[in-house]
Amino acid sequence: MSHFFKSLGLASLMAMLVPDAFAAETKAYTFIASHDEIVAKAKKEGKLRVVSTMDPSNIKVSSAAFKKIYPFIDINVVESQGVVAAQRLLLAIKSGMAKEWDVILVSADFRDEYPAFLWKVDLLGMAKQGVVKIPPPMIDGESKSILGTHTLFQVTAYNKNLVPVNLAPKTYEDFLRPEFKGRKFAADIRPKDVAGLVRVWGLEKTLAFARKIAAQEPIWVRGSSNIMLRIVAGEIPMMMGPNYGSVREAQLKDTSGVLQYSIPEPVPVRFGNSLGILATAEHRHTAILWLEWLASPAAQKIADETEPFASSMYVHGGAVEQELRGRKLSIEDTEALRHVQEWREKLVEAFGFPKAK
Repeated sequence: MSHFFKSLGLASLMAMLVPDAFAAETKAYTFIASHDEIVAKAKKEGKLRVVSTMDPSNIKVSSAAFKKIYPFIDINVVESQGVVAAQRLLLAIKSGMAKEWDVILVSADFRDEYPAFLWKVDLLGMAKQGVVKIPPPMIDGESKSILGTHTLFQVTAYNKNLVPVNLAPKTYEDFLRPEFKGRKFAADIRPKDVAGLVRVWGLEKTLAFARKIAAQEPIWVRGSSNIMLRIVAGEIPMMMGPNYGSVREAQLKDTSGVLQYSIPEPVPVRFGNSLGILATAEHRHTAILWLEWLASPAAQKIADETEPFASSMYVHGGAVEQELRGRKLSIEDTEALRHVQEWREKLVEAFGFPKAK
């Protein structure tokens, strides 16, 4: 009997054990069985309005490439960055004032607040059945309809003239070596990189690591936007935890070639440019085609070239997939997002920063 149940997929098993509940759950989602049907309905809709974190250069190139495939779609994509912009959009959605949008950005900071306002389309099931060409892991398994087009992960940036390549950290514990004590590396006071280790290490080990990092007396900084220039200039030897894309972009501007990076493990991984289709969307089928396009190798190549280096780890051959292939990852999944703010607050406390009273 056990072998029989193991041979069944989860969906089949649920249908046998709780048929009524499973049927109700399945019925709640729209499943379109034909790609031709999606395209035919998209032709009738003819428009698409998107809010995204994509850079303007990516928006321009990717939209033009999409138009070549679907010339009948009038597409407009606008960029939205930052927590404040995400809050404004969410308030507009909740108040019913965002009906002009079809595809919207699902901010990680408020992720649990979006599902009630999104179209319940079983994008995950459609991907698994090959109706849409999207790698299933790019779609959130809980919502079944939120697509993360970018993979963000943390690296270590360093000046090779100050930190020999063979001494660059290969694990996060390497930052605790005696030779790295006393302002030998920069660390962000916002511990998104350290918080990303909790999924593999657990909270207690990660908090202990944060206290040890503080004891190393790092150079405390906020953000990494200007730190790459300081590393190239030799003012800071090394930084723990900047985004891979930020470092690679800075390397393109570093004519001296001194800026290098290593990828300590476990690698903290987050997902960016998460998108969903609004329940009020007038152009739902054009929205599906846009999400499918963003997951394609062609669109991912554009993301690597324009963002830059912002492809998904689930698209084979992209810059991110190649870098992360075979590495031990600590992935910030949907469940982790529910706790990550709490983890970050505890880590700031572990760093020893004073609290406001």
